[in-house]
Amino acid sequence: MTLSPTRPSAIGTPVARVEGPLKVTGTARYAVEYPVENVVYAWVVRSPVARGTLTNVETPEGADVLTTLWHANAPKLGEADDPELRVLQSPTISYRGQVVALVVAKTLEAARGAALSVELSIEEQEHDVLLTPDHPGLYTPEKVNPAFPSDTSAGDVEAALADAAATVDVTYETPALHNNPMEPHATTALWVGDDLVLYDSNQGPSAIGSQVAKIFELDASQVHVVAEHVGGGFGSKGSARPNAILAAMAARVVGYPVRLALPRQALFTMVGHRTPTIQRVRLGASSDGVLTAIAHDVVEHTSQLFEFAEQTAVVTRHMYAAPHRQTSHKLARLDVPTPRWMRAPGEAPGMVALECAIDELAASLGMDPIELRVRNEPTVEPEDGTPFSSRHYVECLRVGASRFGWETRPLQPRQRREGRWWVGTGVAGATYPSMVMPSTATVRIDPTRKVEVTVAAVDIGTGSRTVLHQIAADSLGVPLENVTVRIGDSSLPKASIAGGSSGSASWGWAVDGACRALREQLATMTGPVPAEGLSASFDTTPDVKTRENAGKHAFGAHFAEVRVDADTGEVRVSRLFGQYAVGRVLNPSTARSQFIGGMTMGMGMALHEESVLDVATGDWVNHDLAEYHVPAHADVEEIDAAWLDEEDLSVNPLGAKGIGEIGIVGSPAAIVNAIWHATGVRVRDLPVRLDKLLTAPAF
Repeated sequence: MTLSPTRPSAIGTPVARVEGPLKVTGTARYAVEYPVENVVYAWVVRSPVARGTLTNVETPEGADVLTTLWHANAPKLGEADDPELRVLQSPTISYRGQVVALVVAKTLEAARGAALSVELSIEEQEHDVLLTPDHPGLYTPEKVNPAFPSDTSAGDVEAALADAAATVDVTYETPALHNNPMEPHATTALWVGDDLVLYDSNQGPSAIGSQVAKIFELDASQVHVVAEHVGGGFGSKGSARPNAILAAMAARVVGYPVRLALPRQALFTMVGHRTPTIQRVRLGASSDGVLTAIAHDVVEHTSQLFEFAEQTAVVTRHMYAAPHRQTSHKLARLDVPTPRWMRAPGEAPGMVALECAIDELAASLGMDPIELRVRNEPTVEPEDGTPFSSRHYVECLRVGASRFGWETRPLQPRQRREGRWWVGTGVAGATYPSMVMPSTATVRIDPTRKVEVTVAAVDIGTGSRTVLHQIAADSLGVPLENVTVRIGDSSLPKASIAGGSSGSASWGWAVDGACRALREQLATMTGPVPAEGLSASFDTTPDVKTRENAGKHAFGAHFAEVRVDADTGEVRVSRLFGQYAVGRVLNPSTARSQFIGGMTMGMGMALHEESVLDVATGDWVNHDLAEYHVPAHADVEEIDAAWLDEEDLSVNPLGAKGIGEIGIVGSPAAIVNAIWHATGVRVRDLPVRLDKLLTAPAF
């Protein structure tokens, strides 16, 4: 049998999301919407103190209340790599908002009401939640996420700085940030004999199934995780969270299926956050702008329960050439929830400090900030000499500048005023590692040329489901409408998580490989496809294990124009533009959506988002979407993205790199740099609020 080799390519065309109709009609099912008989409801009780010991729980009574679980009566759990998942196993309270009890009732209203009436007896202890650059408990972790060395050095940074014609020594701070996906962390759990079924909102059913199985001391085959549609995650759903364990535990105790959706306030404590950072960046350069020294030293926090070290300074190891280099990370263990992944962990906050410091150096030299970046473009990885698989950073800067209209920009700040508004423009670089992770896919074709793709991937809103349709249609030469893709189920061929901008690159490789294997079968056939169909599978694990990761990155450049009210300090972003080099773009429509989504999140990081900690109580006080501010449609005046025609086959056979996170890397710095250009004021602690501008002497 032969397929159609001359069909127009589906890859590279702006195909609309195949699940779009389900979502806009409300028929796409999320974690707590699957039809399950005799379901009951759970509600979490969270600690009102940041540190202490729970000694007793007065449980509520009521006809609809089935049970209240706490450490004195909860079933014992097995070991876990993440102590946060061993819920209700200990009287020790490690942070405010930690789950200390769970009420299960016949109705959601009864569960919530009963949880509010639970009385806790707690021996409260003094807590420590404030991160400072000289915290007495600071230490150097062995590694930073996921497995990079904590510190690196080359040459003699101190001597090079002392000899430099121009230097910058600045400290930038970023606050704690919270992921806040639209769909909260939620689970519907039911036991079928000794097997567990979880309808769970997560970023990787295969991984979550394995984690949950270990905690309940089950074989992985006994846990079935379904996540067909997920309403966002931004990293916070990349591993099992307490809601899945609590729902499964409660279902085993009461003998009914249990639904648990965390309230918005619990998303500020139980599921992770981006650590606050204190970043000192020192740069030394010759009078013509050639960098001689780069030092990037970071202080951040982790919890008492589990060490998570964000790789904030790692991005500096890849961006610019300089013979004398230093990066370091230090942690303070505080009485706070454990930080976790948040969109572009490490790279997003790290590039704020680095790219703003580069801008400050350009200003001190009287040099265009694009030209300064170009003069320090490395030919190989700056720290180990590894060749780049592809690197089009300078081209992104040049092409992006032309499209943005950079050539008319005055060099000095505070030069352009339109009515009551000061106007300025800024630039910043962007980069993100190109990662692929092992995955397996199976593809089946029937006699009518209908194709079914199965892979335990998950689409968290990125459009990856649609991209997998396109890959299969192209590889097998069939119309797009002939392809069905089944994802979001741990019973399907094992797949990696949707994280690290690696989803489509990883799963697409597996799907393409399975299609190639199926084509080989078809090429040997002289007759039609048999009635039962033909199938083929492909596991990328052997190829991924032999693949060298070093030198593989996506790059880009961000450009921002801002207006700052001369009387009030109000900041408006007039234009935001990103120019990228991210390998082969498989779907321009979903790619652009991801780029501008990341850039919008970068705008939030620069101007809006800030989790405010009450040091006295250890609580995030703005723990809802009324007070945790994110950009709205009115904040995004003009935003656009473009990309170079690039293909990097060393990453995977499709030539595609990841695109989900690079939009947030660097875009906050471009906005902060534009604010300086408009006003002459450098704000080094994010977000840039109007009060920080109004109190600055230069304003």
